[in-house]
Amino acid sequence: MTAHSRNVAAESAPGALKFAYWVPNVSGGLVISKIEQRTSHDIDYNRKLAQIAEQNGFDYALSQIRFTAGYGAEFQHEPVTFSQALLEATTRLKVIAALLPGPWNPAVAAKQIATLNQLYGGRVAVNVVSGWFRGEFAAIGEPWLDHDERYRRSEEFIRALRGIWSEDNFTFRGDFYRFNNYTLKPKPSDPQPEVFQGGSSRAARDMAARVSDWYFTNGNTPEEIKKQADDIRAKAAQNGHSVKVGVNAFLIARESEAEAREVLAEIIAKADPEAVNAFGHEVKNAGKASPEGQGNWAKSSFEDLVQYNDGFRSNLIGTPEQIAERIVRLKNAGADLILLAFLHFQEEVEYFGKHVIPLVRQLEADQKLAVAAE
Repeated sequence: MTAHSRNVAAESAPGALKFAYWVPNVSGGLVISKIEQRTSHDIDYNRKLAQIAEQNGFDYALSQIRFTAGYGAEFQHEPVTFSQALLEATTRLKVIAALLPGPWNPAVAAKQIATLNQLYGGRVAVNVVSGWFRGEFAAIGEPWLDHDERYRRSEEFIRALRGIWSEDNFTFRGDFYRFNNYTLKPKPSDPQPEVFQGGSSRAARDMAARVSDWYFTNGNTPEEIKKQADDIRAKAAQNGHSVKVGVNAFLIARESEAEAREVLAEIIAKADPEAVNAFGHEVKNAGKASPEGQGNWAKSSFEDLVQYNDGFRSNLIGTPEQIAERIVRLKNAGADLILLAFLHFQEEVEYFGKHVIPLVRQLEADQKLAVAAE
């Protein structure tokens, strides 16, 4: 059995860490930099990328939602439609379609996702994005809610999705959504589509602890990830709920750590300062609007902001062996999934699957044996 085939076989092992990648359905790649990126937002590139990902041990692909240009993202494909194209091109990969309450009504979203669930054997999930880009809402004529109100709306959105997917004659009386004896047929197959969400504010974590299956957090150290994971799981347990944690990371794997660090230095050196600072201004303002005055990017430096979700802070930069060890540290801190971005997606997704995932699986197996021997 080859290392690669061991990797694919190990994915379904109980407790095995999951891997996802950011779908580049938005132009500009996943860094705000003018460095060369052999990555494209077009559908042919993305179909091939999805096939490479599922052949190399990835479990999920996460589509992005953007309505307007900015910060290097001149072109943006709509995520639900794009997700369907990726599902059509694959047989095992799960695709997470981003949804933004406001532009999306839960009745429309529930029907879209239920149909994809039926067509593609339950391989579709959703990522409910509460919104951080005020200018985008203004551009498309959508009201901009206060920070915690956005999360209250998202929670109602998720409760509505779950109700529509599970009940006949669904009735709901919320502050943002109302339903009266609504029945959707066909419903999604069991289990229902998984619900992901992001954020790091108190409102975001509390919402996940009540209604979400998965909680995405920005890149960070194992120590900081552990604090968030412990907090959200304790809150979820009080609610009789359970939540899994996904951690964002930008991955640079090279034959030596020095070479990997050189790539990182070049990305930052070629950053677009105007775009990075504008992005930082927007996301930090969104976080400051929370009652605690913080959000996902509260402590992000200029260098951190060059990668949209603090992916450099997860420190998956170095040799395959170094990266595998750091991934397992993130798992031990509470991560159930690593959400990855790359500079050159097709080549680097394949490299990661062949050279890093098998090392992660071996480290997981070694830890399991060590625990059993105690």
